[in-house]
Amino acid sequence: MREIVILGSTGSIGVQALEIVAAHPTKFKVVGLSAGSRNIDLLMEQAHRFHVPIVATTGDASAYRGKGIEIIDGENSSTTLAALTCDIVLNGITGSIGLGPTLAAVAAGNIVALANKESLVAGGDLVMAYGREKIIPVDSEHSALFQCLLAGRMNDVRKVVLTASGGPFRDRSDLSSVTVKDALNHPTWSMGSVVTINSATLVNKGLEIIEAHHLFDLPYSKIDAVIHPQSYIHSMVEFKDGSTLAQASPPNMKGPIAYALAYPDRISEATEPIDWLRKHSWTFEPIDTERFPAIELARRCGELGGGTTAIFNAANEVAVDAFLKEKIAFTEIVETVEKVVQKLGASAPARLRDLTDVSAIEKDARTLASELLGV
Repeated sequence: MREIVILGSTGSIGVQALEIVAAHPTKFKVVGLSAGSRNIDLLMEQAHRFHVPIVATTGDASAYRGKGIEIIDGENSSTTLAALTCDIVLNGITGSIGLGPTLAAVAAGNIVALANKESLVAGGDLVMAYGREKIIPVDSEHSALFQCLLAGRMNDVRKVVLTASGGPFRDRSDLSSVTVKDALNHPTWSMGSVVTINSATLVNKGLEIIEAHHLFDLPYSKIDAVIHPQSYIHSMVEFKDGSTLAQASPPNMKGPIAYALAYPDRISEATEPIDWLRKHSWTFEPIDTERFPAIELARRCGELGGGTTAIFNAANEVAVDAFLKEKIAFTEIVETVEKVVQKLGASAPARLRDLTDVSAIEKDARTLASELLGV
């Protein structure tokens, strides 16, 4: 039985992970759960249902003390929990606040099933210093690449191709009047609000290009992205002989989550298979980088390296929050990120020494983004 810690247990990734655990009680035992301040009641319900001995939260859990479950609270509670000895830590936290827990987990010798892409965007060099074997990707695109790459050798790879649904605006030419409701209406995936907005701007795909660079030690010139609206092909690997391997499964996250939790084994019926006896029509098309400039901006930041990608991510988090609060227009999100990167990128350190460096870079980026947006 594999002992697991789930960070962000009340979010989309965490909830689906617990559904997998519930369906396979002889394979997994949850030994720790963490959640933010808004979902403490659900966190405690989960802990009782799965007989979890210890939970962590940034909120006030005083009402639950003395009821048989150890509670860690405070700003660094998930980081403390991530260092708990276990077989695997699933990091389903959204945002760069997930970097500290990822570093704590790998420093403690734990394997990390990583759904928190910002860990690698903000501090990829710090995470990878512990070894690539410590990370199993959970993002569907990177899980697909991970699986495809097992069939070949890295020196035979010509390039990898991430697929993007294109979000709700792939066929919309004028983005100036986009509302929050419009942007949250994703045509394929059910995700949290921040990830959904990032998908609408295609910032998410930019983050994933940076993530792929770190996970697979690939130069940015070997990482492409294409629009695939049906979202059945999650990513592809093209080899030097001209052949391409693709990983396909229905557009849900249970497959990648189950694969990461059970690796190198596979779980029976983790997700419904594709019905190959039914007619399908799958399409692929290039990304319009003029309408969606976030991908090329992310690529430039990645090529600069050091603290530049942390600037990109932190500025985006501020801008997305402002958009969700209806304080700025949709098009101002990436425009603001570009301005912050231009202003701070030249002075960003070329090498990150530790988490303190990342925190300082992010603080400057958040401050400037807030000033530019007047929020």
